Amino acid sequence: EVQLVESGGGLVQAGGSLRLSCAASGFTFDDSTIRWFRQAPGKDREGVSCISNSEGSTDYADSVKGRFTISADSAKRSVYLQMNNLKPEDTAVYYCAAITNYRGRCLELALYYDYWGQGTQVTVSS
Repeated sequence: EVQLVESGGGLVQAGGSLRLSCAASGFTFDDSTIRWFRQAPGKDREGVSCISNSEGSTDYADSVKGRFTISADSAKRSVYLQMNNLKPEDTAVYYCAAITNYRGRCLELALYYDYWGQGTQVTVSS
């Protein structure tokens, strides 16, 4: 059974940092691509950052470039999102999602992602 479990969300002041984790199980980790999405109340879901575990390539939304860093630890079957210099507009539920049985670059559209975690709330106060 494929599972993605996010953790690390919370409440932080603007300018602060959080590190989100996505623990994956039930599929071959190195044959996957994992993307972080976020959704704020009343707003569309947004792709934040992605890592291809087969290629090691990454991408970032313009809104988070220079502040967020995505990484993966194959031994721990986990993907991390280090979020620095957080802003109130980063407030959202953050989800990790995976494309499994896939070796290739990150794909942008949510429809490509087979499995999703339950989400973790990130709240940034001003």
